[in-house]
Amino acid sequence: MQSLKALLRKDLELTRSRWSKALDTMRGRPRIDEALYEELESQLLEADVGVAATTELIAELRRAQRDKRIETGDALADELKLALVRLLAPLERSLPERPPKPFVILLAGVNGAGKTTTIAKLTRLFQAEGRSVLLAAGDTFRAAAREQLAEWGRRHDVTVISQDKGDSAAVIFDAIQSARARGIDVVMADTAGRLPTQAHLMEEIRKVKRVITKADAAAPHETWLVLDANTGQNAVRQVQAFDKALGLTGLIVTKLDGTAKGGAVAGIAMEHPVPILFIGIGEKPEDLRPFVAAEFVEALFT
Repeated sequence: MQSLKALLRKDLELTRSRWSKALDTMRGRPRIDEALYEELESQLLEADVGVAATTELIAELRRAQRDKRIETGDALADELKLALVRLLAPLERSLPERPPKPFVILLAGVNGAGKTTTIAKLTRLFQAEGRSVLLAAGDTFRAAAREQLAEWGRRHDVTVISQDKGDSAAVIFDAIQSARARGIDVVMADTAGRLPTQAHLMEEIRKVKRVITKADAAAPHETWLVLDANTGQNAVRQVQAFDKALGLTGLIVTKLDGTAKGGAVAGIAMEHPVPILFIGIGEKPEDLRPFVAAEFVEALFT
């Protein structure tokens, strides 16, 4: 299997182009001065790193320049890479090797973030590990969403629990009961897309989580937010709002292959660090990859 670095060098091309401008600000500079730092700050902000993360990275570079007696822009560029790895590394997280059975995962996100497609990719991933999967079509607002999930279920030969009528919580409750009866390893629960500003829909997803607990006192074992990388710095606000409502255990950042705003992960790391479990870098099932900070940063710098 190709390394994440090799894939990202191609698939993060748009985001890399933004970072290249930041690096070009430093490379070839025979000395470091305030003008360099000001240019670098502007380039990092344009790369969607965000104000808080940009301020921290610049501060780290100044400390490194002083403590290591760095004199050239090229050496400072190397320090930027190290500083970014340190910022992103705490976001790495692996799933438990021996999860409970059934392992219940609740997925949330705004409209169009890619939840249903991501569920299909996760299904393939879990099946490749030898685990059985059951899907809960908890998006009861859109018939098209149920149909799409049912189609993915047929393609991957997994059962999809759905209802033409009824609420999301009831569908997911039934899915967990069914999974327990069938001895299924993993339950993934889709939910309707919603904006954090839609108070009634945020209350509805809180209800979903409460009802899941009635089906299994320890569930959901994971609560993941699916983020569209195209939202840039707005992703930070989404993480804050959904974490407050649900208590997130992880993020999945999708569509990184088609955006120049991948630097927003630095903003998440700085302002509201929730682990990034997977990143989506394409349409194929294998394009959902575990997040590895060092490989992610290496792809941005080469």
